[in-house]
Amino acid sequence: MSESNAQDQMTAIVCHAPKDYRVERVARPQPGPNELVIRIAACGVCASDCKCYSGAKMFWGGPSPWVKAPVIPGHEFFGYVEALGDGAAEHFGVAEGDRVIAEQIVPCGKCRYCKSGQYWMCEIHNIFGFQREVADGGMAEYMRIPPTAIVHKIPLGISLEDAAIIEPLACAIHTVNRGDIQLDDVVVIAGAGPLGLMMVQVAHLKTPKKLVVIDLVDDRLALAREYGADITINPTREEALAIVRSITDQYGCDVYIETTGSPSGVTQGLDLIRKLGRFVEFSVFGADASVDWSIIGDRKELDVRGAHLGPYCYPIAIDLLARGLVTSKGIVTHGFALEEWDEAIKVANSLDSIKVLMRPRHGAAG
Repeated sequence: MSESNAQDQMTAIVCHAPKDYRVERVARPQPGPNELVIRIAACGVCASDCKCYSGAKMFWGGPSPWVKAPVIPGHEFFGYVEALGDGAAEHFGVAEGDRVIAEQIVPCGKCRYCKSGQYWMCEIHNIFGFQREVADGGMAEYMRIPPTAIVHKIPLGISLEDAAIIEPLACAIHTVNRGDIQLDDVVVIAGAGPLGLMMVQVAHLKTPKKLVVIDLVDDRLALAREYGADITINPTREEALAIVRSITDQYGCDVYIETTGSPSGVTQGLDLIRKLGRFVEFSVFGADASVDWSIIGDRKELDVRGAHLGPYCYPIAIDLLARGLVTSKGIVTHGFALEEWDEAIKVANSLDSIKVLMRPRHGAAG
């Protein structure tokens, strides 16, 4: 391969099918009008990436699967502006060398949701790393940012690890905000994975009366306590229902945030929450969740709220990290080069890690 041809290519992870992700040399992207190319510093492996890799039917099922392979995965990325297409500097308000992040959704700007400001529910719903129609994802050396992407600058004072969690932190902020936490609320967060642990930090900033975290892994519960949880529960040896009722005059929690990714987290929440409580569902499930729907209406008249992506929360996430009010310390546990994908996904899919980062070799200095 000639030197010029080598410069036109880059290393990337390419998703071809469930459990068929390959490290390949592919064409390096070039920016069109009002487009950026960024040099990736790091890209996190999300739980949804793990479920997609494993073949969960929500990604691959049905006549029109969500994933359009082949595609470069990765939506938890950030990097440096490497090249600007015509008009891109003015369009995005950035310059070459700026450290930036783009929100994971690339809104169409034309549907009823985009036109009303509810862009995170865009009808077309292109998300980086799952469909190639708009752009590939961030598990590569370089990435093209299309014109309708929403781009934010990242202050240089924020560490690489903190910058790498901006996307999931924005999701965590949106989820906690959906719970409408009040000062006298007892809040239960089920699941102390990366998102759950970020939600703990954000919910703690809301100063609820009690903040309870439930998980099966003691090390994660210990982190939750460091982040501000008042009570932690391991349901393999403690009775969550009895504990939550004991601190709520037997009524149940005011807010339940489900982020386990397991159907059992849903049924648990319906037991723990009080009548007229607020149930916030965030998880992406690998299997269907079946519940007694009458609990929601006839028995408890619950306010059930979904939480999707991190709309309008990226600037908040960046500010919280810049002020040291939220941290990646303890959450980012592993880093791998793109060439180490096979080991990275194995670790990300296990309880040995919390947050795994993929880092191109040129991104080692972050």
